[in-house]
Amino acid sequence: MSVSVRTASFRDLARIEEIQHEGGGELSETASRGPIRLWSLVSQTLSAILPALYSETLLYVAEEDGTVIGFVQASNRPAAIGLVGATTLQVLNLCIDPGRDEEEAGRLLIEHLTDQALERGILRLFVRLPLEDPLTSVFRRQGFRQYAVENVLYTEKPGGGPGDELAGLRAERGRDHALVYQLYRKLTPSGIATIEAPTYKEWRSLQGEWFGHHPIRGESDDQFVVDRVEIVGWLRVQRSSSTRPHTLSFMALPEDHLPAELADHALGLLGPRPGAVWSSLRHYDSHMIEALRARGFETLVNQSLMVKELALRVPAREKGMVPSFG
Repeated sequence: MSVSVRTASFRDLARIEEIQHEGGGELSETASRGPIRLWSLVSQTLSAILPALYSETLLYVAEEDGTVIGFVQASNRPAAIGLVGATTLQVLNLCIDPGRDEEEAGRLLIEHLTDQALERGILRLFVRLPLEDPLTSVFRRQGFRQYAVENVLYTEKPGGGPGDELAGLRAERGRDHALVYQLYRKLTPSGIATIEAPTYKEWRSLQGEWFGHHPIRGESDDQFVVDRVEIVGWLRVQRSSSTRPHTLSFMALPEDHLPAELADHALGLLGPRPGAVWSSLRHYDSHMIEALRARGFETLVNQSLMVKELALRVPAREKGMVPSFG
């Protein structure tokens, strides 16, 4: 029987969860198992998939002889924004039954997702997955290319602690958002920034979700900037429960001892015995990576950040040449 692809329905959820558990792993297991698919960072359980059927997240299944053999899930996170007016999507899951042809099923699922995205006016598809993951070749054959490497750093017993008072540190305010974006552009190679957030408007619309810098504050979050005439550093601390690690996000210019001071301040906010902590940093954030490693962090996994261009952008003066989809 040939493989077909269709929109997922409620009756597919049990099978989807089964396939996902066979192909993924919990974050707490990754330290001993080495690099595995870190889909669990975004979508790991049935409770994460269920809302997809009631929002504008895209969820499709591959079916063979009446049996679901794989699925693909994508969304322009956070879901509250919806797909109306969105121009980018993040692939959250691509899972295939281990007993099936991963290459063929994966190809059909990505092709179907691409077609559906084009109909909605989507310009880019993003995906992150561990380096050397078997699915990398599947994505590459479908036109995805790597544009950055993300280092996931993790520790269960962080070292360091509160240091001297950090000059210029203060809580982030609403009017700082544009300045934080300017800091992002200073730190990020132009080729990467052009892909992710070439304008402040796109930075805000994406909520910083795909590059680990999220300007919207949650109830358990603290966000700070280091203001020394200009914004030279940014910190976000997301406290979590005992069953999940705390999350630290950083941006810092490589000046003086700023990366080390930011790391110490972040760990100090978590208390004397914070438990597990993780942070996601890019390959060009070497100064921040070194600061965390000096405080007991180890590389959990290196992830490939990939993008697929679905439509070419043209300058504003050629607006009439922009293709219309949907």
